[in-house]
Amino acid sequence: MPRIAIFPGSFDPFTNGHLDIVRRGVGLFDEVIVAIGTNSSKQRYLPVEQMQELIAEVFRDEPRVSVRTFKGLTAEFARETGARYLLRGLRNSPDFEYEKPIAYGNQHVNPTLETVFLLTSPTLGAISSTIIRDIHRFGGNVEAFVPFSLPPLTK
Repeated sequence: MPRIAIFPGSFDPFTNGHLDIVRRGVGLFDEVIVAIGTNSSKQRYLPVEQMQELIAEVFRDEPRVSVRTFKGLTAEFARETGARYLLRGLRNSPDFEYEKPIAYGNQHVNPTLETVFLLTSPTLGAISSTIIRDIHRFGGNVEAFVPFSLPPLTK
């Protein structure tokens, strides 16, 4: 049975920290699905379709990585895709405290789903999508934080 992991998130935008987790995840799993979910508590900065295309382009030469969108529960999406692993990156202890109850909830919904936490590489730990959005929104250069060029904002 192939070891399939989903790496869920809003990826708004996808950062070099996310890229690091996916690349390392490919070393652990047969397939990694970057799963762009709809977070009901967040308004998107960049359209989901655009982010899906940008991320897919980053992994165009890595056949074991695919990029999909989903709505609803992450644990149900994992069941639909045959994924038995949920891949998550941790930058710091608040990330762990945030992720722990989510992992318990996912396992309640899908008991065969195991959450695997990877510590973000030290040089990437300070990167967050929120900071990148703020820099980009005000015209700053974010090239050091993302693996592709973000589209200019329309005014």
